[in-house]
Amino acid sequence: LDRKGSTIYQIGDYRIVVTRPPFSDAWEITAVKPLVKLKLSDYNISEKLSERINTQAEGILIAGAPGNGKTTFAQALAEHFSEQNRIVKTVEAPRDLQLSEKITQYAISHGSPEEIHDILLLTRPDYTIFDEMRNTSDFALFADLRLSGVGMIGVVHATNPIDAIQRFLGRIEMGVIPQIIDTVVFIKNGEVAKVFSVEMTVKVPAGMTEEDLSRPIVTVTDFETGKIEFEIYSYGEETIVVPVKEESSEEKQLAAQKIQAEIMKYVTNCHVKVVSKGKCLIYVPKDEIKNIIGKGGATIDKIQKKLGIHIDVDELANSDERKPISFSRNITSKYLEIFLEKRYANKDVDIMINGENFATVNVGKNGVIRIKRKNNLGKTLINAFNYNEKVEIFG
Repeated sequence: LDRKGSTIYQIGDYRIVVTRPPFSDAWEITAVKPLVKLKLSDYNISEKLSERINTQAEGILIAGAPGNGKTTFAQALAEHFSEQNRIVKTVEAPRDLQLSEKITQYAISHGSPEEIHDILLLTRPDYTIFDEMRNTSDFALFADLRLSGVGMIGVVHATNPIDAIQRFLGRIEMGVIPQIIDTVVFIKNGEVAKVFSVEMTVKVPAGMTEEDLSRPIVTVTDFETGKIEFEIYSYGEETIVVPVKEESSEEKQLAAQKIQAEIMKYVTNCHVKVVSKGKCLIYVPKDEIKNIIGKGGATIDKIQKKLGIHIDVDELANSDERKPISFSRNITSKYLEIFLEKRYANKDVDIMINGENFATVNVGKNGVIRIKRKNNLGKTLINAFNYNEKVEIFG
């Protein structure tokens, strides 16, 4: 690559960058050499991610800051697909990936995006590695090839994984992003630090409650946990990226108490479960459901507007149908630990004290609820145990 103020050479493993005045204040020569060559099996990736790579992922972004190992991971991925007898090609500028002879490497610096586009569609590779996507024409070529049915793996600079997706915003339509990108692999310090899954859905954005605000949303989900971390949608004339913040147990507890106080004006008994910031589920006696709904839904509409939350109503489960979960507890210097069966891991459960809803909490991995002793939730529960109050947990 030869420009007026700079020249880039690829000599064996070395990438040599030469800059000269007036582009730089003095002559500079920088030589960069890859430190290691790894196989995909050398990375600590889960079986779930390995299966995704082998069977489903066809629009992969490899993201990370400079020098963190993006290109090394791309090489490992290219060799992995090649060993599976898949046709793999690369698009580079300059050609610096160290790959086996079975993989053809194209230099976009010696051709045009149109030529690369035509050649790749005519040769029909299973996967194309697009190394170092920098400018708008690179992103446009990646998107066009992916929409043409070519499996694409793009390498981009990004300081965090969501930035890799944001670099496409404004360059392509928001609605086609999930068709172009389905998996984002973030590399940090040579390791797979985060994996995102990208999908399109129609829903009410997090933090909003009115059903008529539903719209097409691109959800960015933590691949390993399934938790939505970001939502991308149009708001007015802007496309925005919004982090999805999960409410704490204390926030859910306060919300449930406020909702229960309002619902008890209409019924004799109720149980409240806060599902999310904008939605809750209430259980009331079967013969009192009509009191909550009202004529033509007038009462439930009034309650929803007052509380600013969407409410689903269901029949209150009988005591023999809704049995408490058995548990044990342990109090350390910092935490109150409640141990449940492992099948409740990563699920929400309700804690009740003396028959009244106290809190909805999320069970951690291995079925352990860990609550800080010094916060209000921990203090109240410890006092309840110390004074032999009736503490029950329901799934």
